[in-house]
Amino acid sequence: MEIKKEKNGTELTLALAGRLDAATAPELDACVKQEIAGITALTLDFSALEYIASAGLRVLLVAEKLMRKQGKMTLVHVNPNVREVLDMTGFLQFLNVEE
Repeated sequence: MEIKKEKNGTELTLALAGRLDAATAPELDACVKQEIAGITALTLDFSALEYIASAGLRVLLVAEKLMRKQGKMTLVHVNPNVREVLDMTGFLQFLNVEE
């Protein structure tokens, strides 16, 4: 998985490419925890994310909880396969997902 970071003041966008699974989830987890100090808007761009596994869902849950304390988290450009996983697991109920 590749993570591209773009910071603009208190806004941070992380663009993910590849697969978010047990092998790559720790990288995203570390990146989020390292980068969110002072951030009020975290955007995860999933336009190039091909696959998400349960380990990736866990990272999303942790990131959402962290961001609720200081702002908001939004997922954008979620492909149909990843959206289906988010829907089946109930994550669409509490995550902010935009087209």
